Amino acid sequence: MTVDDMQLDALGDRTRRKIFELVAERPRSVAEITRQVPVSQSAVSQHLKTLRESRLVRSEPKGASNVYHLDPAGLGQMRGWLDRFWIKTLATYKVAAEQRPEESQ
Repeated sequence: MTVDDMQLDALGDRTRRKIFELVAERPRSVAEITRQVPVSQSAVSQHLKTLRESRLVRSEPKGASNVYHLDPAGLGQMRGWLDRFWIKTLATYKVAAEQRPEESQ
């Protein structure tokens, strides 16, 4: 399974997506995240593990706990994957926009 597949699978879960969005707003600890989602602290930790393994978040030790941040390298890889589709779509749009009206019929 590629990192792209892992990232898409990780974000396919609604709770994990919410956790990802919370971390995207600002770095957070497990305890902070747990207060924002309807699952146990243990479940939050498991979701964060999946997000970390898929390179969407990274952890930084702070005292007795970890603070979770977005992983710029992993997000860059995912963005590169998504950009392929955007670039192809823009190229197709450019061709369509440059056609003369009589060519498009």
